[in-house]
Amino acid sequence: MSALPRLSSSVRHLVARNHAILALLALLIGAAVGCASVLFHYCIEGWTWLMTGYTDYPPHAGEPHGVLGWPSWLIIFVPVISALIYGPLVQKFAPSARGHGVPEVMLAVVRNGGKIPGRVAAVKIVASALTLGGGGSVGREGPIVQVGASLGSWISGLLNLPRRRVILFAACGSAAGIAATFNAPLAGACFAMEVILGGLSATTFAYVMFSAVAASVVSHVLLGDRPNVDLPNNLRMAAPHDLVWVVVVALVAGLAGLLFSKFLYLIEDLVDRFYHWPEWARPAIGSIFLGLALWVFPTMYGAGASVQLDMLTGKYGIGMLCLLCLCRALYTSYTIAIGGSGGVFAPSLAIGASAGMAVGLAVQPFSASSAAVYGVIGMGAAF
Repeated sequence: MSALPRLSSSVRHLVARNHAILALLALLIGAAVGCASVLFHYCIEGWTWLMTGYTDYPPHAGEPHGVLGWPSWLIIFVPVISALIYGPLVQKFAPSARGHGVPEVMLAVVRNGGKIPGRVAAVKIVASALTLGGGGSVGREGPIVQVGASLGSWISGLLNLPRRRVILFAACGSAAGIAATFNAPLAGACFAMEVILGGLSATTFAYVMFSAVAASVVSHVLLGDRPNVDLPNNLRMAAPHDLVWVVVVALVAGLAGLLFSKFLYLIEDLVDRFYHWPEWARPAIGSIFLGLALWVFPTMYGAGASVQLDMLTGKYGIGMLCLLCLCRALYTSYTIAIGGSGGVFAPSLAIGASAGMAVGLAVQPFSASSAAVYGVIGMGAAF
C-alpha cells in the first residue's frame, strides 16, 4: 500500500516536468474540448428544433411550430419548460454553472488554484443548451470557456498535478473552447493568456496554442470549415476621409458596450433585490416574463447570429437597429439575471453591429464605404 503513493508521486513529478508529456496533454485537452464544443452545438440546435421546429428560430419568428404546427403564442412557455429542467439541475449539481462562465473560471484560478469539478462541464453544456435553445438571449462563448476550463482542470486532477499545472491546463481548456467556437486558435490562445492567466511566457503560450489548434482541427473536421459570423464581402474602407466616421462609430458603439455592461449588473442587482424564493425555481419564475417578451418580439430568440447577419446586409433601417440594440441588452441582461446559463460575448457583438450599422446608415450620404464596414467596426468597439 505504501508503494502506491510513491508511484503516484513519481508519475506526478514526471508529468509535471516533462515538456513532451505536457504538450501531449495540451493536445488531448484541446481535442476533448473540441468534441465538447461540437456536442454543445448540436445540443443547442436539437433543443431549438424540439421547441420551435427550426434549428434557427429568428428567421421564422412569429410562425407556428415548424413541425407540429403549434400556434406561435406557445413560445411563451418555451423558456419556462427549459428553466424547469436546468434550474434544479444547476442548483443541485453545479451552482457555478449559472451565469456567464468566464468570471467563474477567473475566480477558480485566483482562489482555487484552477480547480473546477468535472461535473461542471456536463452541467454547463446541458444548462446552456437549454437556455439558448429555449430562447434565452445569450451567447455560447462564455459557457464553452467554462466547459473547457473544467475539462482541463479535471484531467489535471486525475493526474494529481501541482497547482501551477492545473491552472495551465484550465487555461488550455479555455483557449480550446474559444478556438473551437470561433475557428480562431490564435484568438483563443491570446484570450487564455490575457484573461485567464494574466501574463505571457513563451513556454506557456506554446501549450495553450497546442490546445487551441487541436480544438479547432476537431471542430473543422466535425462541423466543417465555416465562419462563426458570416460577413458580407464588400468590407473595405473606400476612401481615407471615411476614417472620420470610424471615430464616430467607435464612440457610439463603445458607449453602447459600456452601457450594456452597466445595465447587465443593474438588472442582476434588481432581480436579486426582489427575488426571495428558492434558487432552483428562480429561472422558471423569471422565464414567465421572458416568454411573454419573446412572444412580443420573437426576433430576440437565442443567440441571434442570423439576425446579426441581417443587420450587416442592410435588412433593417435605423429605427429597427436602435430597437434591436436596446432589446438585445435588455433580454440578455434579464436572461442572466434570472439564472440563465450563457455568455455575453455574442450579445456584445450584436449590440455593436446594430449601433455601428445605425451610424453607418445615417452617414451613408457622406461616406464612400458600405454601412456594413461601420457595423463590423462597431462589433469590435462595443466588445
